[in-house]
Amino acid sequence: MRWWDIEPVLALEREVFPEDAWSRGMFWSELAHSRGPLASRRFIVALDPEAGDRVVGYAGLAAAGGLGDVQTIAVAHDHWGTGLGSELLTDLLKHATAFECGEVLLEVRVDNTRAQKLYERFGFDPIGFRRGYYQPGNIDALVMRLVLDPSVVTDSAADSGLVQGNDN
Repeated sequence: MRWWDIEPVLALEREVFPEDAWSRGMFWSELAHSRGPLASRRFIVALDPEAGDRVVGYAGLAAAGGLGDVQTIAVAHDHWGTGLGSELLTDLLKHATAFECGEVLLEVRVDNTRAQKLYERFGFDPIGFRRGYYQPGNIDALVMRLVLDPSVVTDSAADSGLVQGNDN
């Protein structure tokens, strides 16, 4: 993700997460930590070349002290069921391994069973709840954890051509 991706990412963010969308400042802050020799973030976008390189997905990972945290994943509604969410998550896990993370955590809305099933397919296990985590709707978050096995993470996300990282 680059600075010029922020506006289309914000539009997609508001479409996918209308009640608890990230702000412009939150994305700028994450991008600031994803560059340079001390980078501790990985933020990526997926572009659809058949739609004029429209942003159709994005994802972000933060890493520190051997722990990765999936910050966000979003896929445009018209790209659901295409495997794009899996590609984005694969890319994040590949980078969690590069950041030497032994495990990855994430929060997902308790009412987002579609995302929960994706994470379960990747081996994430539920470990707890964060009550009222998503505001202003006061929706609980399910906390999930994956213990990483570096030999399992593949490069399949790079093969599709849709996922664009901040090192491209």
